[in-house]
Amino acid sequence: MSDLFKAEPAPPLAEALRPKTLDEVVGQAHLLGAGKPLRLAFEAKKLHSFILWGPPGVGKTTLGRLAANVSNSKFIAISAVLAGVKDIRQAIDDARAALDLHGKSTVLFVDEIHRFNKAQQDALLPHVESGLLILVGGTTEHPGLEVNNALLSRAQVYTLQPLSADELQQLYERAVPHLQGVTLDADALDLLIGFADGDGRRFLNLVDQVSTAAYGATVAVVSGEFAKGATSPSLRRFDKAGDELYWQLSAFHKSLRGSQPDAALYWLARVLDGGGDARQVARRMIAMASEDIGNADPRALQLALSAAQAYDRLGSPEGELALAQAVTYLAMAPKSNATYTAWKQAKAFVVEDGSRPVPMHLRNAPTKLMKQMGYGADYRYAHDEPNAYAAGQHYFPDGVEQRRWYQPTDRGLEMKLGEKLAWLRSLDDDA
Repeated sequence: MSDLFKAEPAPPLAEALRPKTLDEVVGQAHLLGAGKPLRLAFEAKKLHSFILWGPPGVGKTTLGRLAANVSNSKFIAISAVLAGVKDIRQAIDDARAALDLHGKSTVLFVDEIHRFNKAQQDALLPHVESGLLILVGGTTEHPGLEVNNALLSRAQVYTLQPLSADELQQLYERAVPHLQGVTLDADALDLLIGFADGDGRRFLNLVDQVSTAAYGATVAVVSGEFAKGATSPSLRRFDKAGDELYWQLSAFHKSLRGSQPDAALYWLARVLDGGGDARQVARRMIAMASEDIGNADPRALQLALSAAQAYDRLGSPEGELALAQAVTYLAMAPKSNATYTAWKQAKAFVVEDGSRPVPMHLRNAPTKLMKQMGYGADYRYAHDEPNAYAAGQHYFPDGVEQRRWYQPTDRGLEMKLGEKLAWLRSLDDDA
């Protein structure tokens, strides 16, 4: 009877299929293929500290475990989300004991290492330097932004890629013997591969979920329809504050700038499908309307603002159409970064030049004393001048030559603005 209570529950499919050797790992051929860096390090059984950067479910923890296996080291895993200084100290004490009692080195796997603060990361440094710990860090965030330089200098960074459809198919083939006689047809498999979005763990969890439902319903071959009913809608891969979101927003912005409405709609759909904030997309559109379109089509800024307002009023899904309308307009609008360029030059000049007094003729003179002091003297009122333009009047501070930062393009409305500006500048030259 006591043995009954000692029985362990069956592990999840993803855990049951966790690779025990390097050859069982699916994906990451750029690191694990013949002659590739991690393969060479594993085969030499002389490991260095390294950080694995990539999305969830692509093998970071598995590679940490395998690193301990091939080097005959003790394996300690901690999560930076849950661990504190006490856990780090305990891991270091355990590593010392393993070395003193058994002569074993220790592989310390820190999941989501970017969640450790600077002090926690610094606490690992002396033990990585001394060789007590072989550090394997897993992170979904860019290590260059989230991991201390001191730690980065002591660890090699390897980038892991999402699993391809073919690689997820390989995982399914390995899973079939564990599915109690249930198989998936091509439609069901394609559906789950799409839901997994390159995440091997998510894919195996979905396969496990669907096959268990099919077994309970005495369904031997799972169809796409059955799989859809047995799974809840799945969001695409990215953390709302993570790199993937900003990469997609960057691709969205660049598609708009590149006048590619279909690509821009694709990235809009990807961001929204992944749970991204539509208001964040709208803000990017508003910024783009000034940065990349500007005066070539001033209506673009108004349309972007109107789309953002429409989404705030309508919400999803109706408000998404307003965003899509603005996206197609922004993509097809004539492009100019003349304002953006001029503004950067003006800011840079002010930073380098410092503060200069406002010229006397440009100062307002609300009091009689100010007028007597010469404030506003010699100012020429533009409306009293020919063409409502005071040709030759200087508007920069004394000692600063006339600057011509704004150079309109020959696209859209800005072409007309350029023609007028050239004419006004010619009047200044003549004056």
